[in-house]
Order: sequence, then C-alpha cells, then structure tokens
Amino acid sequence: MNTSSDNINANSIDNTEKKFRYWQNRTLISTIICYAVFYIVRKNLSMAMPGMQADLGITKAQLGGFLSLHGVVYGLSKFLSGFAADRFSSRHLLVCGLLMCSICNIVFGFSSSLTLLGVVWVANGLFQGMGFPPIARLLTHWIPPKELATKMARWNTSHSIGAGLAFIICGSVVSLGWRWCFYVPSLIALTCVVFVWISIRNTPKSVGLPEIDETETKNKNVEETKQAEHVSAEAESKEYKRLLMKKVFKNRPIWILGIANVFVYTLRFAVLDWGPTLLKEWKGLSLADAGWIVALFEIAGVLGILLSGWITDKFFEGKAHRVCVFCMMFASFFMFLFWKVVSAPAWLYITFLALSGFFIYGPQALGGISTANIATRKVAATAVGFHGFWGYLSVLVTGWGVGIMTDKFGWSFSLGFLVWSGLIGAFVFALIWNSKADGYDDI
Repeated sequence: MNTSSDNINANSIDNTEKKFRYWQNRTLISTIICYAVFYIVRKNLSMAMPGMQADLGITKAQLGGFLSLHGVVYGLSKFLSGFAADRFSSRHLLVCGLLMCSICNIVFGFSSSLTLLGVVWVANGLFQGMGFPPIARLLTHWIPPKELATKMARWNTSHSIGAGLAFIICGSVVSLGWRWCFYVPSLIALTCVVFVWISIRNTPKSVGLPEIDETETKNKNVEETKQAEHVSAEAESKEYKRLLMKKVFKNRPIWILGIANVFVYTLRFAVLDWGPTLLKEWKGLSLADAGWIVALFEIAGVLGILLSGWITDKFFEGKAHRVCVFCMMFASFFMFLFWKVVSAPAWLYITFLALSGFFIYGPQALGGISTANIATRKVAATAVGFHGFWGYLSVLVTGWGVGIMTDKFGWSFSLGFLVWSGLIGAFVFALIWNSKADGYDDI
C-alpha cells in the first residue's frame, strides 16, 4: 500500500513539474514575441526618418527632438508601469499597451503636421512603457532566481529580434513611401494583441500550479512550495512598502545599475535610432542596405545576450554586473574601430559594428536581470521600471543631442562620443564589482 501511494505521489509531482515547465516555456516564448512586436512599432521611426526629412522638410534636430521626447515619456511610463505591474494584471497591461501603440502608429502614418506627429509619437512612448515591467513581473513568477540569468538572457533576445525585424520589414516597404513603415508594423501589432490575450497567464497560481518559493530556489534541498500572497494585498501591506524602500529606493547597487544603464542605452540607441541615416549619409548606402546592416547589429546582439547569460551563470555565479564591465569595454573598442577605420572594405566596418552590437546587448540584458534579482521578485517590476527609466534618460543625448552634434560637427564627432560613453559605463558597472548576485538572503 505504501509503495502504491508513493507511486501516486511521485506521478502527481512529475505531472505538476511537467505542467509547470510547459507554462514556463509558453510564457517565455509568448513574452519574447510580445516584446519583439513592441519594438517593431517603436524602432520603425528610424527607417522612416530619411524619407520624412525629404518629404516634410524636417531637420535632424527636430527628428532628434521626437526621439528624445518619446524616450523621456517612455522612461517615465516604464517607471510608473512598474508600480502598476506589481499591483494589477500583467496580461491586461500588455494587451492594452500594445493595442494603443498600434493605434498610435496608424495615426502617425496618416499625419503630416509636425505638431501632430510629435504628439502621437510621444503618446506611443507612453504606451510603450506598459511593455517591459509587466513582463518582468511575469518572468519572476515563472522563473526561479537561480535560472533567471540564463532564461532572461534568452528572453532579452526579444529586443534584438524586434528591432532587427523592424529594420528588415521597414527596409522592404520604405520604397513605397515612409508612411508604410507605420502601416505594416501596426497591423502586425494588432495581430499580436490577440495572440498575447490567448497565450499569457499572470502566475502559476492562475493555472492551478503552486507559486515559486524563494526559499526553494536558494536552498536546493527544500522541496515544498507555498502559495504566494495575492498581488493587490501584498502591494497594500506594510511589508511591501518596507521592501520597496529597502530593495529599490535605498539600495545602492540598484542606483548604480540604473546610472550604468544610461551609458548602455546611449551607445545602443544611437545606433538603432541613427544607424540607417548614418550609413546612408556617411557611407553612401541605400536605406534598404542600411536597414539590413543595422539588423545585423541586432542579430549579433542576440548571440551576445545568450553568451553573456550563460557566462554569468557558468563562471560568475550569477554576478551579471561583473560580466557587464567586460562587455562595455569590448563594445567601446569595436565602436572605436568602426569609427576610425574609415577606408576599410565594407565587410570589415560592418563586422566592427556587428561586434559592437554583440557586446552592448550583454549589459542591456544583464543589467535588468541583476536589478530583478537584487530587488527580489516581490518588487521586481518596480525595480526594473526604475532601472529602465535611467536607461531612457539617455535619449536626451541620443535623440536631440546626437541630432544637434551631427548637424554642427558631423558623424565622426558623434561616434567618438559613443566610444567614451561605453568606457564610462564600464567604470560605473565596476563600482559594484563586489555586490551579491541577488538579494534573497536579505529580504
């Protein structure tokens, strides 16, 4: 009788584990697709900018203003959405945000007024902020901390996949006119809204599974799990407020990771936002070819993300911030070569740009992973929103700033600025070299 009972219990545990792995993988894949589509209706402007300059007579400084205002509003929205994601349904927030982004893109494509274009693109930034914090919340519910660096590194390929697809899709249709860079992505986003609603669930509990127990993930010998508190009850509790202050706003590593993120995004967004225009004007390439080259920057970034996540877990015991120091140094080195080796054959300067992308996407992914782990899953969405807000302060420089710098001093000056940004970022990451991998020991 005991043997039979043990077999039944073993089968029950095995079925629960299989079901959990199914939903974990489903959530990971679904959120990768979802966030990639957020990028398709965000980075499409980069491919449309040369056409907008010619058609509407818009200057680089004005286009940079679009990018900066969009980025600042997006950063604020990302921060505030972190609070919302810790309290409300991640699934609902994702659906609402992506739906509104698609509508903004449709309106933008039909507009010609500079003022209306600016207002609509800022609104797009507002709704774009509803993307990452809910996903961060979802992933910390579905992925234990000891697996987070590797699996979230896989998830972070969504940035590169989405941006790369934006450049490829828009490069394919821009010959029809710059407005098609908004029509086609908006239709893709509307389709994805339905997909997200069908495929994503907020927590293991919502599909009849036990929640991840932090104690289990830190101590391998513990096999029991516990039911997590309801999100709204947790958010209203004194314990939540205590954790918010301790793990986010009074947490030195969280602040340093945020400041470092400014320099990560400065290098990354300058290439994404201005790459097609730079390659067209500086190298004399067609927009279609420029789009493929910037997409290669993104594809290389996918490989960099995966490798940096694996290296973090395999050799650095989850201390992702240490890996970021080396990645930033190499990203700056290859950006320097891209800048200075001006007479090189095309394949060589394209390789330098791709290698810079390979290394810059490690810190882009690992910074958020470190932030989520240090803050713990109880306040992960707020912490990641805070981290993202710092990153998007960079758009004041990469948008309006790069536009003005390039108008006055040329592309060479702007590229030198990016090299120094990467080196400063490496120094800032190094300030927390001795920090712990996560904050679960000190909740």
